[in-house]
Amino acid sequence: MESIVGTMVGRESELEVLSAFVAAPGGAALVLRGDAGVGKSALLDHLVGLATAANHRVIRAAGVEAESELPFAGLHQFLYPLLTHMDRLDDAHRRVFDVVFGRGEGTPPSVMTLGIAVLDLLSLAASQQPLLLVLDDGQWLDASSTEVCGFVGRRLTGSSVKFVVGLRSEVPSGFDTAALPELAVTTLSEKVSEQLLDRHHPGLDPQIRRLVLDEAQGNPLALLELPPYLHGGQAGRSPGELFGYTGIPLPQRLQQVYGARIKSLGEPVRAELLRGALDGVGAGTAADRTRSTRYRMRDADEAAACGLLDIDPLGGDFVFRHPLVRSTVVQMATPNERRAAHAALAEVHRDDAERRATHLAASTVDPDEEVAAALEAAAESATRRGGAVTAVAWLTRAAELSENREARSRRLGNATLVAGDAGRLDQARQLVRSDTGSGSNDSPDSAVVPGYIASLAAAREDGDMRSAQRQVFAAIESMRTDGVREPNEMLTRLVDLLQAVNLYAGDQDAWERTHELLDSLGDLVSSRSRIYQDAWSDVVRRGAGVRERLEHAFSGLRDLGSSDGAKLALAAYHVDTLSQYRPHLQRTVDREVETGALTNAIFMLQMIMMDQIAVGEWDEAEHTGQRCLELSTTHRHTLFVHHTQAQLGLLAALRGQVDRARELQAAVDAWARPRGIGFLTQTADAIGITAALTEGDYEAAYLHAIGITPPGTFTPYAHQAPRTLLDLVEAALHTGRTEQARQHALAAHQAGLPHLSPRLALITYGALAMTTTDPTEAEAHYHQAEAHPAGPRFPFELARIHLAHGIHQRHTQGRKTARHSLTLAAETFERLGAATWAERARAELRASGLATRTTSVHLTELTWQERRIADLAASGLTNKEIGERMHLSPRTVSSHLYRVFPKLGITSRAALRDALSKIPGDQNV
Repeated sequence: MESIVGTMVGRESELEVLSAFVAAPGGAALVLRGDAGVGKSALLDHLVGLATAANHRVIRAAGVEAESELPFAGLHQFLYPLLTHMDRLDDAHRRVFDVVFGRGEGTPPSVMTLGIAVLDLLSLAASQQPLLLVLDDGQWLDASSTEVCGFVGRRLTGSSVKFVVGLRSEVPSGFDTAALPELAVTTLSEKVSEQLLDRHHPGLDPQIRRLVLDEAQGNPLALLELPPYLHGGQAGRSPGELFGYTGIPLPQRLQQVYGARIKSLGEPVRAELLRGALDGVGAGTAADRTRSTRYRMRDADEAAACGLLDIDPLGGDFVFRHPLVRSTVVQMATPNERRAAHAALAEVHRDDAERRATHLAASTVDPDEEVAAALEAAAESATRRGGAVTAVAWLTRAAELSENREARSRRLGNATLVAGDAGRLDQARQLVRSDTGSGSNDSPDSAVVPGYIASLAAAREDGDMRSAQRQVFAAIESMRTDGVREPNEMLTRLVDLLQAVNLYAGDQDAWERTHELLDSLGDLVSSRSRIYQDAWSDVVRRGAGVRERLEHAFSGLRDLGSSDGAKLALAAYHVDTLSQYRPHLQRTVDREVETGALTNAIFMLQMIMMDQIAVGEWDEAEHTGQRCLELSTTHRHTLFVHHTQAQLGLLAALRGQVDRARELQAAVDAWARPRGIGFLTQTADAIGITAALTEGDYEAAYLHAIGITPPGTFTPYAHQAPRTLLDLVEAALHTGRTEQARQHALAAHQAGLPHLSPRLALITYGALAMTTTDPTEAEAHYHQAEAHPAGPRFPFELARIHLAHGIHQRHTQGRKTARHSLTLAAETFERLGAATWAERARAELRASGLATRTTSVHLTELTWQERRIADLAASGLTNKEIGERMHLSPRTVSSHLYRVFPKLGITSRAALRDALSKIPGDQNV
């Protein structure tokens, strides 16, 4: 825009940055950010010239506001010219592109999966010639494409690909959080503005010249465009008379300038411009010249002559001179003119279901079943590709265009359900309210949608499981009364929601009533819902065969939506096979967070976190949990906020962050217990068990454990009952309750826990080994546990079994024999970051005669009270005597000593005096 015979006025620093950008070896990304008309497009044109001169292949794209809801519309602009390279990709990456661009079926890829495929494609394309990707008006790029472009832009180092984006400062964009390097494009100084104005418009009347400079405020586009407008009979008028009022933003004033030129054109040319503008013809350059389906403007020389269009020098097509020209054309058109243009464009895109449906919807006023059906099909396509937000808009429009009440109600119901899955409960409620009609023509399915949404809201926002249960039971009974005779999607949704609510409630009566209801429905309940029924309710009594059924269900990944994937993942968690399905969750979750089923995405993040905790990826679990917590809080998913806090509390307890663990435990318990949310109250108890075991407070651990289930049995519908098997056994053994410990281990074996899940097999054999009095039997069970193929997948539990085995060996087979198991335990605990457990294992190693390091960190971690108790114990006082002196109970004294021993690297009171003498500095009180 401010180009002057191959030079640019006042842009020396920007040009220097761009020259260095092109000349730099390797790949890189850069964002140019500035106000509309400030010269970003001109700088991008200059960059293209530099890159072309340096033998780069250049591909340009432009964000289009009309396409900002079309998933991957922007990405297609970049990739279409590279289609010839796709044949060189591996099969997996080709399938990714087939799914994204609607050429094949399959599970929509995550941002990471698609981003890696794009990187591979760009690398192939740049293998012979460096590649420059240029995106103008990036703020209008659709969300799906923005996510992928941001992912790719952060990973270009070492490639031969460069990526540049132009963004308007005043418009929010997904690139705002993409963490790409930025170059601010600011307005010109007064001196440079005068220079630019005088070069392009010499001899201006001083009054007009001053007016232009004052109005332009250093904006180059205004400096170039305002003088002709003022010369056109506007001289002598005040700025308020010229532009309506002086406070109007400069881009709108420039649109008035372009509007005057558009009005001077003939009707056919204006119609041609409108079709081009609504279809996103490239601004400034032919951003889409490689797309054969993009509308090509014809017979528009008149518009080019008055400075509204340019000619692409390579393709010869008309292109808009600036994005503001395009937006002005659309704003000036009448509703009838826009509808006519959309109708013409729908015909142009008759082979593109989503694009055709978009234009048909915009061209139609009266109900039209053909258009409504086209929109419904487009919504289904968008949902499959991760565009649930777009699908809601299309389904809502389809409902508006439906020709009968039943079709309208059905489509609004579907829109409501998709909005609910996307975590947009406010929008879902609004859609429910908009479906105010009732009568014989209503869809039977849509009649239960309000209850479904109300149940979702009650559960997610308020944690009111009892209300949610009542509403879902009623909705299912209503459908049965209406005579549902075959499997039905709405019925399946209700059945699955009821079971999810029951899972959180953990209420035995509700589950038993649900089993009766589902039994009465028979074949109307899907095979997947039966998996959820058995895995979510009571895995001890109903979990036989679930693993095999899960494998069969996951084998049909192509047919799985994000909702089914999340539910199956939860079932896999209950039988401890989630790890093998985690890649599916990770492929899905990033896509759904931005434009899809947000609720499912949050839930899948929780599943990923829970699996990361189980397999020992604790740093990654912390990161996932914080991301999940942020999303849940932002979108007011109160239930998921507390679910995530519960898992973060469990993680903190495992890592020895006991104060944080107990703080989270208290927060979760205070919210969940009054609401009767057994899933969370049990998890809170599990936090208490883990924190107490970490501290060596086995009495407290035992009391927490029996709050979940008594020894010797597994409370029905208590999901933590089998999961805390090893905790209860170990706490019982350390508090002298050997009979209860043995009963519990035997009960686990008799209940068939080893056949239900690999983790339950591991800890059942460990519990049997710890509780038997027969050394030969103990060794056999320890071998069963330690040799179990799933052992390495559950490192914390395996390390605990190694530790117990080493202690057993030291007492029965001698110190040397014990060292191998104890070493394995210590190394695993250290790798995981379970500091207290690692210190406990090292203390046992030292007791076995093997020298180990004792960190001074732990030696100086004694609190004042711990040091006082340790000193008194070292002097020979009993726990009772210490308690009398310090006004503490003997159990509290014992708990403190359990924490002191691993900190000092010892296992007995006899070693206290020597250990205390080695503490650096003077800690005496």
